[in-house]
Amino acid sequence: MRIITRKKGNKKYFYLQHSLRKDKKVITKEKYLGIEVPSDLEEIKSLFRKEMQQDINKKLETIKKNFQSEWKKIPESAKEKELEEISIAFTYNTNAIEGSTITLEETREIIHDKISPNKSLRDVRETEAHSKVFLQMLKKNEKIMKELLLQWHQNIFGETKPDIAGRFRDYLVRVGTHLASDWQDVENLMKEVIEFINKNKKMNPVELAGRVHYQFEKIHPFGDGNGRIGRLLMNSILWYNGYPMLIIEYKKRKSYYKALQKDEEHFVSYFIRRYLTVHSKRYLK
Repeated sequence: MRIITRKKGNKKYFYLQHSLRKDKKVITKEKYLGIEVPSDLEEIKSLFRKEMQQDINKKLETIKKNFQSEWKKIPESAKEKELEEISIAFTYNTNAIEGSTITLEETREIIHDKISPNKSLRDVRETEAHSKVFLQMLKKNEKIMKELLLQWHQNIFGETKPDIAGRFRDYLVRVGTHLASDWQDVENLMKEVIEFINKNKKMNPVELAGRVHYQFEKIHPFGDGNGRIGRLLMNSILWYNGYPMLIIEYKKRKSYYKALQKDEEHFVSYFIRRYLTVHSKRYLK
């Protein structure tokens, strides 16, 4: 979504322009803003998105409804096992994306059987720690704030990366060809992300999770482990808004990285499409 300007004579007129893909076609629509950009632009953007994405939002709401119905039918004792299975899949994929050598079966052995494979001790410790943090996150609805993110990071990397664990970076980092935000700006930028979460409660949680994940990864607030904390954050938003979570699969990492290299609107479009694909059975019932 972007603001465009058109001139008629000596006057300027502002419009919101938004494009989305529907049935393999890109549809572009505009909304007139006036002769100046209004102060409540974010609210106008939110309403405009809703107008554009009514069909998508209906599918997302159906996914939520059917997921909640499914979850309520599962006995409490079975829910623990189901959450452990999700933890195994999520932990394997999120760590593998970041270069862990632990396989899916080895992840199961570490988490479920408490057996340590003959692999890097660092990878084993981070597998154990990530699963523990993830399961705690699902059971304890804590407000998303700086302190929580720092605690997650400390708990996952405290043993393996003690020099950077639990604190924002104080040096520049490069992610591929992307130079992450200046370390001196990280603190304020993260405040903005948290404010964004709090100010956009009315936004569809799937879209919110995608936007927050993109913003977080662009800032890259930690010296290492940003992908894992960012994916925990997005799933926390989904889970506590009643939506099933999204596991970015290791085998799908190329399209994920490619989407992250583009702008926020492209990434959010990718994120929602991926979410709908993964949970398609829940809206095609």
